[in-house]
Amino acid sequence: MARTFTNRVREQALAADVLESLTPAQQVLKIVDDALVEVLGGESVPLDLAGAVPAPIMLVGLQGSGKTTSAAKLALMLRREGQRPYLVAADIYRPAAIEQLLSLGRQVDIPVYEEGAKTDPVDIASHAITWGKEEGHTAAIIDTAGRLQINEELMQELTAMSKAVQPSDVLLVANAMTGQEAVNVAQQFHEQVTLTGLILTQMDGDARGGAALSIRSVTGIPIKFMGVGERIEPLEPFHPDRLASRILGMGDMVSLIERAQETFDEEEAAALEKKMRTATFNLEDFLDQMQKVRGMGSMSQIMEMIPGFSGVANQPGMDEALDESQFRRVESIIYSMTLQERQQPQIINGSRRRRIAWGSGTTVQEVNQLLNQFRQMQRMMRDLARGRMPRALRGLPGGIGDLLG
Repeated sequence: MARTFTNRVREQALAADVLESLTPAQQVLKIVDDALVEVLGGESVPLDLAGAVPAPIMLVGLQGSGKTTSAAKLALMLRREGQRPYLVAADIYRPAAIEQLLSLGRQVDIPVYEEGAKTDPVDIASHAITWGKEEGHTAAIIDTAGRLQINEELMQELTAMSKAVQPSDVLLVANAMTGQEAVNVAQQFHEQVTLTGLILTQMDGDARGGAALSIRSVTGIPIKFMGVGERIEPLEPFHPDRLASRILGMGDMVSLIERAQETFDEEEAAALEKKMRTATFNLEDFLDQMQKVRGMGSMSQIMEMIPGFSGVANQPGMDEALDESQFRRVESIIYSMTLQERQQPQIINGSRRRRIAWGSGTTVQEVNQLLNQFRQMQRMMRDLARGRMPRALRGLPGGIGDLLG
């Protein structure tokens, strides 16, 4: 597959007209980007929700691929789009599979249809569609049984279920980190049960681009959604052009902006801007903004979407800086402060710092470090609000300071 791709890029590069507006390096980068987008499918492919109501969506895959968690994430995404989804517990073989789906349903407030572990899975799926129609739901997400490996029994059950419920979509959930194995699994499932799309999980790992390229190129099955991280957040629709940009280290500002719009509203942004201009941004505001940013995903995911920042997470020492435990430590320190201390951090003297450290299970040095960093951030925000380039940004790794300045 790699040889085919490089040959395609070479042919296009040799045949391309030289554009005066681009350097040779920029032109080659554009050719590679266009080729990646083409291999990845060109355009995003949505779910087929135009037929039966509720639309049956079967999720299939091997054990450990993230199928059950992906079912909950898909339900969240559909609800955000105005649908009325519900989950169907049709995996009666894996220990605690039904309990896991019920727990996920409670977490995201999505109904779960289940009949226990003694009913035939095909009957469960059929009964679930009837129930969903009576309850006014628009999409049934069926969590089917997985196996440690593909076998005849599994395929016969999936085939029978497909005939019974006539799914609008059959989505294979595959772990992108398994590389070539994900390609093999997709091929084997597609031969037995006609797949309409793929959900690739663990797309925040190093193998994310290679797996997507290989699966799409070899099987021709469209990748419909991506899952990143373990947190229960909506699946991301798969956009070939955006993934191509990430693979090439060019970021994905469109996805970042979409996440930010979902997290922050305009009134909050205006109030924050005013506080930055007037130097009244305090630790209460800092904690609130930090929690909102965390809601957009891990810091490494966010930085990957910013052009010029995509390689920073791999810089020496950056792993510790991006560690989620650092966020939890900061939260503990701020929660151990009084309201007055959060709003007026300048009053935090030595005895107060010792009390805060004791209450948060940290050290005085860590409290001092947070307060020093907060003061530095206040200065940076003042400079940015006044249209000046903060000194602290000029020395960032990976040439970021040059990019911003």
